[in-house]
Amino acid sequence: MTRKQQLLKRHRRNKRTALIIGVLLLLLVGILVVWWLPLLLALLAWVAHEAWFADHLFYAPNEDYQYRFAADAELAGVRLENGRLLLDQAVDADATVVLAIKVKSTWLGRFFDPSVELVDDRQTFERGVNGVRYLNLSGLALSDLTLRGRHCRLLGTPRLWAWTHPDYRAQRVMVIAPHADDAELAAFGLYSQAENPWIVTLTAGEIEAEHYEQMGLDAVEASRIKGRLRAWDSIAVPLWAGVPQAHCVQLGYFCLQLQAMQAAPDLPFASREAELTDVRPFRQFNPFPLPADSDGLPTWNNLLADLRQVLLMARPKVIVLPHPVLDPHPDHVCAQQAVMEALEGLEWQPTTVLGYANHLHDNDRWPMGASGDSVALPPVFDSAYTLQPYCLSVCEELQRDKAMSLGMMHDLQPRMPLKRRMRRAIQRLLAARTVSPWGENEFFRKAIRRHEIFWLIDRK
Repeated sequence: MTRKQQLLKRHRRNKRTALIIGVLLLLLVGILVVWWLPLLLALLAWVAHEAWFADHLFYAPNEDYQYRFAADAELAGVRLENGRLLLDQAVDADATVVLAIKVKSTWLGRFFDPSVELVDDRQTFERGVNGVRYLNLSGLALSDLTLRGRHCRLLGTPRLWAWTHPDYRAQRVMVIAPHADDAELAAFGLYSQAENPWIVTLTAGEIEAEHYEQMGLDAVEASRIKGRLRAWDSIAVPLWAGVPQAHCVQLGYFCLQLQAMQAAPDLPFASREAELTDVRPFRQFNPFPLPADSDGLPTWNNLLADLRQVLLMARPKVIVLPHPVLDPHPDHVCAQQAVMEALEGLEWQPTTVLGYANHLHDNDRWPMGASGDSVALPPVFDSAYTLQPYCLSVCEELQRDKAMSLGMMHDLQPRMPLKRRMRRAIQRLLAARTVSPWGENEFFRKAIRRHEIFWLIDRK
């Protein structure tokens, strides 16, 4: 069981315990006071839960984030006076810049999302926050920057780190996507500006096809058509950003089977829902043949052979893939490990590997805040791992194009369940949370931002 699954299991167990205690108390009120009062109190408790306690936050808001950065990246002489950030030395305008500061919510910050306002922008944090957080100041003019807390205060002595990077957009970039839409969510701004981009998608993403079952298809038919659609998405949607079809590859392996394939590299593992043991039906849009086309078997060794061929054809200088520590999704973890294994002993090696995190262990809502806001650094509580962020600014025009690319992805088009729609309406009314103008799915709020954040991965 992954750490994410353990945290979710504990979260659900605690909720069940609280629910049992709450029901017993309501029954006691009904017996001792009046029969209808528990019904009213139960309704109010449910509304309060949906408004303020429904987030999947698997840590206490008063915990400090615990990043470890290289000591030579920290700048001395940084202070905050009357909300103004003062520096003793200049910082490169294109640098990735991170400020650590304690953020303490006011009492209103327990009911409304606290945020730090930066010029015409904001970065949002957990309700009730009371700990060290990491603001992303990349792309801002630091010489006269004012920071103002909304529903929160900034306390203590700030620390500032800055990193300079080459312009990766000027290099040959390959984005590894475990599923169709992962490349767009994480790196549309990067690959759409790259000189010679490639997109390689590992799985068809065919499972959880209930939306298509509602159209009258049986479970197998629904899973197969969903896989075909997402395979099409992985090839066609990057064209919106100018990526030629010849540089878009769909490997067609089956969703949530990569872990089993890795454990037994020679054995094929069928789709969980599509009743297929052949990956070739999801490869029909590929621009060139791949090694596994010969037998179509969904094995780890076939996956490695496919990746090696594509890597040698594309010869990317920069590979962008899921981060091995920050992103816990099992397919994302295996995608990263597959690429690293495929690179072992290969005659071509990239100069840079960047990691992204479309999912987190501790917080399902990150990036917090609204569409169009900038992105603070995610929660991290393991200082044993040294991290180096790379932040790419995404202009408004690119944000619009990114939103349109996500809108083309079939997996982000179905309506949310009624319970989530009701929760969103309650939060909008009582907690002042905004809805993304780009689409109903939560990824439109999380992904359409002023920044895309990556992390340099040291292969040594």
